[in-house]
Amino acid sequence: KMNPSFFLRSAALLAALTAAALATAAPSAASNAFVPAALGRRTSVGGSILPHDALSRPAAAVAHARSAPLVAIAHESRGVNRPSLHASRGSNGDDDVSSDTLSRAASAVTSSPGRSISFSALMALCGAALGPFLDSYHSSFGVLQYDAPIYVPLWGTAENPALITSWWVPPLFGLAGFIIGWLYILLDSGLETDGRRMAPSPPEILTGISVFTLQYWLSGVMNASGVGREVILGVMSVVAALGFVVFDSTTAGLLTSAATAVGGPLIEVGLISTLQGHGGYHYTDAGETGFFPLWIVPVYFLGGPAVGNLARGIWNKLSDGITVTSSVSAGGGSSPRCEVCNDTRCVDCPNCDGQGYYVTYGQRVQCNCCKGRGYVMCRACFADYGDDPNDIEKIREIMAKMPD
Repeated sequence: KMNPSFFLRSAALLAALTAAALATAAPSAASNAFVPAALGRRTSVGGSILPHDALSRPAAAVAHARSAPLVAIAHESRGVNRPSLHASRGSNGDDDVSSDTLSRAASAVTSSPGRSISFSALMALCGAALGPFLDSYHSSFGVLQYDAPIYVPLWGTAENPALITSWWVPPLFGLAGFIIGWLYILLDSGLETDGRRMAPSPPEILTGISVFTLQYWLSGVMNASGVGREVILGVMSVVAALGFVVFDSTTAGLLTSAATAVGGPLIEVGLISTLQGHGGYHYTDAGETGFFPLWIVPVYFLGGPAVGNLARGIWNKLSDGITVTSSVSAGGGSSPRCEVCNDTRCVDCPNCDGQGYYVTYGQRVQCNCCKGRGYVMCRACFADYGDDPNDIEKIREIMAKMPD
């Protein structure tokens, strides 16, 4: 049962299934490139030389302005974070921040219904296809037993089938893929995850899934070899921690992984309790909890980055070519693609070169044009938004909605 070829062949199938999903919805090379050539480009508008920097926008602004919302970079331009109208500012402080976070998360779902439906279907399909093979490691090594198992030989044999599962296992893993995938997308959007982490490459995605597969397999091998629970818990915890640091390291990922590590075992408690004697399952070692050994918790935890990066890759690919409308314009029009500000509606202040200050007579002085912010309203897209460049009060109102 511990034949290494079983693991290798299973891993190969997992890679093939994942590659098939990525072939349909993986980040394109152009999306992952983050258009580095845009750095340093400058465009002449109204006699002023303004920077054309696509990477100085925060992720939320790009999420509404570009076709690939999760391939945005919150990049610093000359030490100044480029703001966006998509994160409005008000007098309520924390309430406004919470509102903005929820607004960005909601926009990820509603901005393109077709994308949301396709994403949901693909994540559920990937979960239903990949999950049972991972779970089968624990069945093969005697970690758990199904009351009414289904044996599928595939590349295995009748004595050692490649897949041991039950009829309800694929739908359950499909639901898990759906939930974890959406948690990543919503939290990435709401918390404005760093753009590089939001755009994992196909090799990174496959490597993360492979490490998660290895962890599943290793836990089964150690259990079958008679290794103590405490040792397995320690090893699985180290693998989970290292895997998270290498493949994720984001706040969104930490929250999702923690939720998975807590929610997954709790769901198992419910399944074991309610399905007992009705086609359910049980762990051969009920462990410290009376239902399962505690080392299953870090195994669940590493499922966060593995599934989450797959979700990010699929989401980015589905976002290609999508034009999302926006209501941030004072004129109420749909969001255009301004080639100067990339729809952030602001550019580096030409008076202080985006610094917010300048030096005169040896003294550092706050810039009067931008009031120390380092940016001013983009003049190139006033007409596109239906705004009047001569309406000073309206300009001030728009600027007031931009975060410091």
